[in-house]
Amino acid sequence: MLMSFIYSSIYIPRIYKKFILLFIDFCIFPFLIWIAYALRLFDLNAEAIPNLPYGEILVSIIAVASLAICGVYHFVIHTFSETLIFQLSIATLITVIALFLLGDSTPAVIPTSIPLMFGFFMFAWVYLSRGVIRALVKNALQADTPRKRIAIYGAGSAGQQLAVLLLRSHEHLPIFFIDDNENLANTRLGRLKVFSAQNALEKFQRYQIDQVIIALSSVERARKNEIVKFLSDAKVKIMEIPELTQIVDGKVSISDIKEINIIDLLGREPVAPIPELFSKNIQQQIVMVTGAGGSIGSELCRQIIRNQPRKLLLFEISEYGLYAIERELNEIVKTQQLGHIEIIPLLGSVQNFKRLVEIMRVYQVDTVYHAAAYKHVPMVEYNVVEGVRNNIFGTYYTAQAAIEAQVNSFVLISTDKAVRPTNVMGATKRSAELCLQALAMEKRNSLDGVEHNTLFSMVRFGNVLGSSGSVIPLFKEQIRQGGPITVTDPNIIRYFMTIPEAAQLVIQAGAMAKGGDVFILDMGEPVKIVDLAVNLIRLSGLEVKNQDNPTGDIEIKFTGLRSGEKLYEELLIAGDNVETTAHHRIMTAKEDFLPLNELLALLEELELACQDNQCDKIRDILLNSLIGYTPVSKIVDFVWRMQVDK
Repeated sequence: MLMSFIYSSIYIPRIYKKFILLFIDFCIFPFLIWIAYALRLFDLNAEAIPNLPYGEILVSIIAVASLAICGVYHFVIHTFSETLIFQLSIATLITVIALFLLGDSTPAVIPTSIPLMFGFFMFAWVYLSRGVIRALVKNALQADTPRKRIAIYGAGSAGQQLAVLLLRSHEHLPIFFIDDNENLANTRLGRLKVFSAQNALEKFQRYQIDQVIIALSSVERARKNEIVKFLSDAKVKIMEIPELTQIVDGKVSISDIKEINIIDLLGREPVAPIPELFSKNIQQQIVMVTGAGGSIGSELCRQIIRNQPRKLLLFEISEYGLYAIERELNEIVKTQQLGHIEIIPLLGSVQNFKRLVEIMRVYQVDTVYHAAAYKHVPMVEYNVVEGVRNNIFGTYYTAQAAIEAQVNSFVLISTDKAVRPTNVMGATKRSAELCLQALAMEKRNSLDGVEHNTLFSMVRFGNVLGSSGSVIPLFKEQIRQGGPITVTDPNIIRYFMTIPEAAQLVIQAGAMAKGGDVFILDMGEPVKIVDLAVNLIRLSGLEVKNQDNPTGDIEIKFTGLRSGEKLYEELLIAGDNVETTAHHRIMTAKEDFLPLNELLALLEELELACQDNQCDKIRDILLNSLIGYTPVSKIVDFVWRMQVDK
């Protein structure tokens, strides 16, 4: 009954809470002044404030007024800090002085010890009463919402800061620390015991731990991966905290505790960009990014503005994508005080040659990063003509526009799927590479015969973590829905790289271009997709359901390779023809290319086939070209299939 009353009183308006506390204090203070006189005179029948009618009421008014003036009533129940103690001390001092003055200026009999005794009682009452109220409220909230039982990995300053925050929260209850330092094992830090990592696992079930929060102020990815693997046997959800400095500065709350980012576990330790390469084609120049609203394009824009270009042109076909990235970039410029950078949002298609030329000429663009492309393998298989138009012709038109506008540098964002492609998307991206290689080798513009100095290059890399269409968001959603997780094949592997690292390397690679360069990014070790799925399940505190563990939580279902999909991807066409560059994670490859006249003949054939939606003809053209296209599935273009079936 009492808890129910307390719980319901929590949600009354704050002003009412203040008046309730004020009224309670006003009623209690006359009793406290009587206690002071009773103790001073050793007489329970003692009169409080003799010779002054309603003296107890006057004392109560003085005390309540002092508390109000000092702002003590601003602290209701949720705040209980050093500031409250300081302001309460000031209010008590004012009251004590007022009682001394009252004794000197009125007939009231107030012995010297009475103001001091009352001051002590007043301070103790206010402080303890607020503490009791806060404890009752906290218990009421905890009774209504069960708290998650937390083990904190890391007993250093970050872990101790976290423990304080958790103890103040209504949702979490820290139970113990885990730490690698053997000297801390079996000791206590505050209320919590510290266990060694080796002994901690057996404590999880005993203490009914719901979550482990990794609270290490600085930890390398490799070490974090080891900790996650070690904790995976505990079958609890694994979380982490932001940087300790943010917590200490009060910038982070309990709500900012986040899930372990699988990207952090897969990605390598970041390497700082080489400043000269990172800024060469950007700083104080006019830069244009096509596909600026996409995953790679938007990250390129974020990296570019940190190098302070004069102008950044955002070219995007999606209105919402353009709006979102423009708004984000302007906010970054403002919050990071990057100075005056003109950000220009431009709607348009890379298939509109005149629009591209106009933009590049009017703004006198220095550098173009061409990220606009259709990259989702099944989608391009289902929409062959649009894939060819956007990825091949869009690249050719954008490159020709760069020549017309005398752009200095042009960088194509390519893909590992362009190497010995087995799908239309990969074939179109390899064809796009051939377009740039042909234009780079042909020093005269095929349109008007004017020699050009545009440096063309292309950067080839694998999957980026967190991009649109990435498997990670899909797997997380499938886990939230209770499974199953769908993986195409148990043996499928992919190279992965974080979006920021990919964007930084693309920018640096473009700065090393000499003309027609094919840059290849070091992607690290390939990852089995099924292992990625298993790790995500374990990070969620769940178990894989299979024949060995039929009572598990999430099943992994194998659906078979999709149209055009390979078990593994490659980055090189000719593995022996690779050279190092000034950056140890960027290589360059020398590969076969088509002369411009042969490329133009190929493009003319493709254009005619696209006009009539002849997907079979498009496949034949690509098969007979230099790109090494070897399709592994039949044509599945939706519109073409409907026409054939009729």
